[in-house]
Amino acid sequence: MNMNHIAELKKQFLAVADRLKEELKTIRTNHASPALLEGITVEAYGGSMNMKLMELATITNDGPTTIVIAPFDPSTVQDIERAILKSPLGITPSNQGGRLIVRIPPLSQEQREKYVKLAASMVEEYKNIIRGHRDDVRKKIKHAFEAKEISEDDKFRQEKQVDEETKKINDQIESIKSNKEKEIMTV
Repeated sequence: MNMNHIAELKKQFLAVADRLKEELKTIRTNHASPALLEGITVEAYGGSMNMKLMELATITNDGPTTIVIAPFDPSTVQDIERAILKSPLGITPSNQGGRLIVRIPPLSQEQREKYVKLAASMVEEYKNIIRGHRDDVRKKIKHAFEAKEISEDDKFRQEKQVDEETKKINDQIESIKSNKEKEIMTV
């Protein structure tokens, strides 16, 4: 019965790694990525609706430094433009009649270092989530042992498995982090 704790832990760890990868996509690199703009909140239709940019438009790459935004409803072009200008990204879209073109300027060394720190702090948050999941499962194993549902050998074996899975996911997260850092620092 308790071996499903390990399976559940593996599922939780995979979900954490996937969420981290998605969140890291929002950090700028020298390569233009639609993910950079997808989550921007747009006050559409005269401020009557707050929507994510990806709900209002198709966002695509046009080369390594250009993003094209094609709104589903042309009346939202100005709203989208305003939202991008207000965002902390520091980019200016160019309105080309029914669509917006965003050129992503190269990052300065200072900006790259700032984004590397931001990525590192995101990774740290996710490591805390992993520790929380690990500690929860360790408590369940301890409880099962104290309730005499598992033997002492089972307890040690399961704790060892928890430690192995935790090491695996931490290694994976370090790898995700170093890949993102390389991506940010590549000129």
